[in-house]
Amino acid sequence: MQLVSPGWVSPQWMPPNAAAHGFALDQLMRWNLCAMALCFFVAHLLLFAMFLRRTKTSAVATPSRLQAIPIALFCLLYLAMAITAQHLWASNRFEGAAPGSMQVEVTGRQFQWYFRYPGPDATFGNTRPEIIAPASGNPLGLDPADEHGQDDIVSSELVLPVNHEVDLTLRAQDVVHGLFIPAMRLKQNAVPGQILHIHFTPITTGIYPILCTQVCGLGHARMQARLRVVTTIQFQSWLQSRSAASSH
Repeated sequence: MQLVSPGWVSPQWMPPNAAAHGFALDQLMRWNLCAMALCFFVAHLLLFAMFLRRTKTSAVATPSRLQAIPIALFCLLYLAMAITAQHLWASNRFEGAAPGSMQVEVTGRQFQWYFRYPGPDATFGNTRPEIIAPASGNPLGLDPADEHGQDDIVSSELVLPVNHEVDLTLRAQDVVHGLFIPAMRLKQNAVPGQILHIHFTPITTGIYPILCTQVCGLGHARMQARLRVVTTIQFQSWLQSRSAASSH
């Protein structure tokens, strides 16, 4: 398994992409940067040209093709960029995950990420806020009376099989937290009182950092976890080992 180096070590501007949807995002970002650099260069050329023209004629400037055509082209460029970005955003945020996607619940709490898997029954157990007790081994408040929660697996590490779509259900217990996995091109806030979903497909095995992008308190800097993308066989072995450990 490869350990992916941080983005500041990589010669690229961003960490290497490891998600199926990341290629389109990276391409859009490169296109936007190139387009904005071109606009910046052309705009300054036009400003310089109009400055020379006004200096030579010493007359009141009036709209001309030198002004109207570039402005129209800039408007069309921005419109094309907006439509492309909206289409990509809609495919990632407005369209739900496939029916057979893997379900994982992500909960943010000062200052820790918790990841819950539903177990063999494929159903998450109920939680009760009044029995949340991280020090006693129940950080999510799993209801011991609910049989669906008996096989739930709670982990401080997000482990996923490669090339399988996963649907993350985001929750927050106290304040707003920001789930950020740079290599997966994934960023979504977890908001108290709301249940939010985001889906993606990891395509490269490795270990990737998980960060919090919202300043959630004095311990915000240490609110970190890791995503470990493994083969399907390794993932099943991990699930079995966690299930066996939780049953004892």
